[in-house]
Amino acid sequence: MVAVLVYVKIHIKLELGSEWEVNLAFVEAADCVSEPVNREPPSREAQILTLKNTSEFDVLVIGGGATGSGCALDAVTRGLKAALVERDDFSSGTSSRSTKLIHGGVRYLQKAIMKLDIEQYRMVKEALHERANLLEIAPHLSAPLPIMLPIYKWWQLPYYWVGIKLYDLVAGSNCLKSSYVLSKSRALEHFPMLQKDKLVGAIVYYDGDFDIYTS
Repeated sequence: MVAVLVYVKIHIKLELGSEWEVNLAFVEAADCVSEPVNREPPSREAQILTLKNTSEFDVLVIGGGATGSGCALDAVTRGLKAALVERDDFSSGTSSRSTKLIHGGVRYLQKAIMKLDIEQYRMVKEALHERANLLEIAPHLSAPLPIMLPIYKWWQLPYYWVGIKLYDLVAGSNCLKSSYVLSKSRALEHFPMLQKDKLVGAIVYYDGDFDIYTS
């Protein structure tokens, strides 16, 4: 895989004592995956009918949360006949109390770089791969999610920008959309309630969002 960041030009200009303009020029060599195509899942009636018409299963999974669903999916991808039963609604228990984010872990990548920890890097790499898998197999439940990070110190802008670009680089072909920089005025257009004092701008990057309540 070739490097994503080929050329960087950072120009910061102070206007009227408060407004910062940042121009970032770069060339990306890695292609980003397109947004998953929406597919309709089978209805509850169709799933119950399939259970009734199948006389024997290799695996029975009890509990339709994150762990149970993952076990059932893993069994099916290995060629086994799997049935999953849940007494309530899917992901209505412990799994309903998560952040609903499908992410590789920006903070883990920071630790990997700062501490030269290869295990942290591998964990981020694997998580980004699984993020792409989940967006692909469950487009009716998941979607790319833009995340805006407000910046209040001028030196943080190039610092965080390089870190987020490395996050895009680690994702490689599983990159959802390229991260980018917003000026102070553009950031306030999106979020007018942001604290304006000392706001420099913002960085936007993409992770995944998982909606367990979509039927």
